[in-house]
Amino acid sequence: MHTLLFYDVADDYLEKRAAFRALHLEHARRAYERGELVLAGALADPVDGAVLVFRGASPETAAAFAQADPYVSQGLVKSWHVRSWTTVIGDGATPPATP
Repeated sequence: MHTLLFYDVADDYLEKRAAFRALHLEHARRAYERGELVLAGALADPVDGAVLVFRGASPETAAAFAQADPYVSQGLVKSWHVRSWTTVIGDGATPPATP
């Protein structure tokens, strides 16, 4: 199962992120090393959000990540939400049912 975590960032995100970037990246690295976080990155043109892809049995993993993320606690992320993602092709996808 995959889960997507969407971040909507604050208007001053680019100006404020340097102070918290190392903490945020360390938080992400730990999730990656545990096998929870698969991919993550900021959206570009415009830089107005980010998408993080999680693998696991529950969307709670992505929610817990957001709740503990320095970008969230320090107000760089103005809102976030989690969506379950039904994957059928690609690394770690659940194969589609055959007819």
